Amino acid sequence: MKGLTDISGILVGHASDYDGLTGCTVVLCESGAVAGGDIRGSATGTEEWDLLHPHHLTERIHAVVFAGGSAFGLEAASGVRRYLEHRGVGFETGAAKIPLVPAAILYDLAIGKANARPTREMGEAAAAAATDKTVAEGAVGAGTGATVGKLLGMRQAMKSGLGSRTVELNGPYKGVLVSALAVVNAVGDVCDPATGKIVAGARTAPDSMDFAVSVRVMKAGIASGLSRANTTLVVVATNAQLTKVQASKLAEFGSQGVARTIRPVNTMSDGDVTIALSLGRASAPIDALGVAAAEAVSEAILRAVRLAPPLGGLPGLRKG
Repeated sequence: MKGLTDISGILVGHASDYDGLTGCTVVLCESGAVAGGDIRGSATGTEEWDLLHPHHLTERIHAVVFAGGSAFGLEAASGVRRYLEHRGVGFETGAAKIPLVPAAILYDLAIGKANARPTREMGEAAAAAATDKTVAEGAVGAGTGATVGKLLGMRQAMKSGLGSRTVELNGPYKGVLVSALAVVNAVGDVCDPATGKIVAGARTAPDSMDFAVSVRVMKAGIASGLSRANTTLVVVATNAQLTKVQASKLAEFGSQGVARTIRPVNTMSDGDVTIALSLGRASAPIDALGVAAAEAVSEAILRAVRLAPPLGGLPGLRKG
């Protein structure tokens, strides 16, 4: 399967700066998607988040933007709005169509160049590059400068990135899809839920590949290089028809996949968010969709670290 673009009506595009080690990722849904959101971290950086609330006037959004560059990266969303405006896409107000584009950022200023940030032009370029082909994964787009396992400081962290995964329901719901895209920049370790083992995370020393086990370090009160500059950004999408309330619930289910795979998670130093999108006419119970969402998110997170190459002086799991 192709990842998030398995959902008809969704396009994904990236813009990557490999000199500055930052970038942005755009999820386009030009025909409009019913959307909901869930925030679990305490260090978020977002824009237009109220669009995702069930009580908000608007029914549909037209794109989602994830970017590096900390708060500076929110500028990329302006480029996506400009791109969509030129295509005549947006919420009709009578005088003009306004593209509705929620955005969220991650902190990647400690790797690469601190003065390299996604710009409006980069956001527009990512939107123009968006396609329904297989989602590019690893150190690309918003995942270009992503890292994990930072409890003992950046020198003992590991390279991460972006991953995407689709889960199909079975039986009477065959053909119903739930897909996830995750950009993983967590302070914690990424663990495989099937084995409980750490896949990528904080290392005992800069020249070692032995894991320090971040939850153990925290409980022991060991002095750390912890910074308030981490996050995991997730989009969950389905071809099932949902209301805004149900989309918000699907986002909550998706967040379970984050908690299942990252330890520790949702800390005071993480800005973890999940956005859910509904496009299509398929039908399935929200609880069944939720089970699939958590699974898809968990697998997307694992792919984000397994497909990340060494970069910025940090080791990555992807070889060649």
